[in-house]
Amino acid sequence: MAAVVALLLLLWWWQGPGSAHPDGPALVGEARRGGLTVAMPDAVRDIHIREARVPGRPIVLIDPGHGGRDPGAPSVSGEVVEKQLTLAMAKELADLLEQRGRVRVALAREDDRYLTLDQRADIARRIGASLFVSLHMDSAPNPLAQGATLYSLSDVASSAEAARFAASENRAAGLPANDDGSLDSILADLALRGQMEQSALLAQRMVRRAAGRVALRPRPHQFAAFHVLRRADTPALLVEAGYISNVDDEARLATPEGRAPLVLVLTQAIEADLAARRLR
Repeated sequence: MAAVVALLLLLWWWQGPGSAHPDGPALVGEARRGGLTVAMPDAVRDIHIREARVPGRPIVLIDPGHGGRDPGAPSVSGEVVEKQLTLAMAKELADLLEQRGRVRVALAREDDRYLTLDQRADIARRIGASLFVSLHMDSAPNPLAQGATLYSLSDVASSAEAARFAASENRAAGLPANDDGSLDSILADLALRGQMEQSALLAQRMVRRAAGRVALRPRPHQFAAFHVLRRADTPALLVEAGYISNVDDEARLATPEGRAPLVLVLTQAIEADLAARRLR
């Protein structure tokens, strides 16, 4: 008891009679109400993680591009817009991954809502995603352009087209057009270099699986400084499933049957990539 009293006296002496407490210094044995404020991050809301057959499997976040006030590109027929097709395809991909049960899976959005690029990447970080896949549909002035393209993160764009596309996506989200992943910003973190390498390996794996099964662009794997891929803090890929400015691609992407081959390729490549990483 004497030790407790001595400790209380020491605390009173340390606070001193000039304590900032509005009621003056606390007396020995006096009880007072107090409070503690701790800054905590916002909780991840409305994100449902679908479980795998085996607990603890890695989480894949599927991100349907655009949404809400951001419709994305219009189709050549004018009957659909990009945000509708990305959501439909994302749900099909999540359903197939869940059915096979090898990984856990979540959707960044499950309805027609607007999310910023930072919000999408933040979801990936908050849920501890091991892989981030952003789904888009391409559009081009050339009506003959068709086929899928896979984009992974790089400090230097693989082509002028890839650089323009990344700048357009970043600018549409209110980001500077020159957010081009300089060496100072991207290569400063070795973990990000590893993220880029893993993302490129995933893209290569998808290209190999897609060959002969899915229509691809002549250069199907491209590199660019996409803000959403950079901020996800995990291996990440942006998939342009095809050109809805092309009649044939729109017809293919407008139906579940047309999307099914690419959905299967993505599923198999995702599972293989995460399995390979567990074995390393």
